[in-house]
Amino acid sequence: MIRNIFRSHLGSLPLPGRRRVGATIRSAMLMLTVGLLATSPLPMSAATPDPVLEWIGVMNTTVLKAGIAPNITGRVVALVSASVFDAVNGIEPRFRPLHVRPDAPHDASPRAAAIQAAYVILMNLYGVQQGGTLTSQHDASLAALASTETPKSIAAGVAWGQTVADAIWAWKLTDGFAPAPPPFFGVQSIAGTPNSLGFWRPTPPANASGATPQLATITPWVLTRPSQFRVPPPLALNNSEYLSDLDEVREMGSLSSTSRSSEQTEVALFWALNTPLAWDRVAAQLSAARGLSLTENAHLFAVLNITQADAITACWDSKYRYLSWRPVTAIRAGAAPGTSDADWRPLLDSLTGTPAHPEYPSAHSTYSGAAAFILADAFGENTAFSVTSEIRPGTRSYANFSEAIAEIADARVFGGIHLRSSCARGNSLGRAVADYVSRHAMRARGDDRDDDRDDDKD
Repeated sequence: MIRNIFRSHLGSLPLPGRRRVGATIRSAMLMLTVGLLATSPLPMSAATPDPVLEWIGVMNTTVLKAGIAPNITGRVVALVSASVFDAVNGIEPRFRPLHVRPDAPHDASPRAAAIQAAYVILMNLYGVQQGGTLTSQHDASLAALASTETPKSIAAGVAWGQTVADAIWAWKLTDGFAPAPPPFFGVQSIAGTPNSLGFWRPTPPANASGATPQLATITPWVLTRPSQFRVPPPLALNNSEYLSDLDEVREMGSLSSTSRSSEQTEVALFWALNTPLAWDRVAAQLSAARGLSLTENAHLFAVLNITQADAITACWDSKYRYLSWRPVTAIRAGAAPGTSDADWRPLLDSLTGTPAHPEYPSAHSTYSGAAAFILADAFGENTAFSVTSEIRPGTRSYANFSEAIAEIADARVFGGIHLRSSCARGNSLGRAVADYVSRHAMRARGDDRDDDRDDDKD
């Protein structure tokens, strides 16, 4: 799966070959697009949708269909949103660019650029599996522009969106995510380190190796380094708060718990979703309610998703620095107060199982703390919203972001996979990353706040 994330249908070719074939395909596609739009524009029965929101939806569907894990999804949503932002902002430069200097033709369509930028990244990632569907959606999105924009403007937008997406893709090919490192099986994978109490090891039933350890060391999007906001060491195994937290998970997070209510069970199962996509759905809901413009949406999703990507890198830095064992390992080893249960299983064994990476800090809480910070900054802390889950039917509604964050911590404890203190530390980590990204990247032009990139805690 890790290898597939950075391979398109051209991925097996050497880089020069990929460039030559890619350039040929792009030229042919551009000529075909211009010809179709010039000769047979399609009438629309409704207002043209915002392509940013439209392609955030396409991305959501594509990632869910591909079955990508949340830790990798953070990278995907950032790649798409960064490309869309620099493409739109390159034509309507209201913000400082992320990576690509604004240099688009003056008549280029920002909507066409957004469509093309998102399409190129998704094709690079998922073209082999879903290329036909993505291309059909791409063609329909461009055709919908034909009743309001000229073929020349659309073609120029397509060309600029392609240029930007290619530049973002090339930039991130060198950040250390690929190639994947050797499998990591916990402390036994580290020479000279004993397989002792407290350290992570593969968890049942899958006993899979540690997921994407390279996320702990890749070059971040905006942070100066993965360790910039590293959390303090986890609580000691004999710490009273640790023992209390572990006992709570043992009692409330067990698959066979009689203390957990049906509502608490539903909370745990509902939030076992793909976290970055869930927050993107919330952002799309709030954007539509506020009537944000194309440029505002491009900026919103770029800040949100790049923040989530850097948050998960910061989380992985701490996870693979401290290598804390999961509750299932601790409880079966007898670390919970007054009991030893060799057969203990977490509730989420009934659904997703324990995630295959160290426990501390919680990735879900890190993602969510980061996302909630960005969305509260954009829409206000006391903004009401609802969340949908691909795991469970229906929606859950919240009066504000803090309410959702508190429920997420409950969900991870009731699911049997996290300690409450790990969720609190993860939330704080996500918020620290979000604060830094929001102050140092993609700011409005003319915003002269100090851009000191060393204002961190290390």
